[in-house]
Amino acid sequence: MTILYALVPMALVLCLLAVWAFFWAVNTGQFENLDSAEVSPLEEDLQDDLTNEPGASSPAPSAPGAPPSG
Repeated sequence: MTILYALVPMALVLCLLAVWAFFWAVNTGQFENLDSAEVSPLEEDLQDDLTNEPGASSPAPSAPGAPPSG
């Protein structure tokens, strides 16, 4: 029973810390633009696809057993 004298205040401090961290994140704009993070990987893939078009010149693969070129 005496452990509750330590656990209850620690739980309250942890809860207050979590509430403070949430309000800090909201006030600093951490939740402002949630859609850009989900689109940016798709834009990177699209950019990579455009630069690696099938007609673009790329180094020829080396023959099996040959030392790597480059």
